[in-house]
Amino acid sequence: MARATLAALALFGSLVVHGMTWAASTPEDAKALVKKAVALVKASGKDKALAEFNNSKGAFVQNNGELYIFVIDQAGKTLANGANSKLVGKNVHDLRDVDGRYFIREMIDIAGSKGEGWTDYKWNNAATNTMQMKSTYFEKVDDLIIGCGVYK
Repeated sequence: MARATLAALALFGSLVVHGMTWAASTPEDAKALVKKAVALVKASGKDKALAEFNNSKGAFVQNNGELYIFVIDQAGKTLANGANSKLVGKNVHDLRDVDGRYFIREMIDIAGSKGEGWTDYKWNNAATNTMQMKSTYFEKVDDLIIGCGVYK
């Protein structure tokens, strides 16, 4: 019975982890959340938007924390992180994935040259405690780089 239930949940794009169920997020969901965040910065200003992005119970943390907005500046300093407030104020410029890839540097470079983009890297999925590929969409707004990622 349990295997049939898990199979049925998998068919509907859901994850079951430690007794919790939620719909798996898509790259389109991540991009839409970044677009919504960019609109808030433009409409309300940087300070108000950053406060909202850092609100772990706010509109920019979704699907039980699977989707959240993070913001870095051009130097790699974290200005907002809806999932981990301990990162705010920390410089993540030299952060690498398990394969040694400097994915934050890549985001900064692409944002500076193209204004927006995607980057893929391996990261620990806290929900499953496994290393997985993650794809992050980001956009540059003034001196901010606003991003949101999903596990593949």
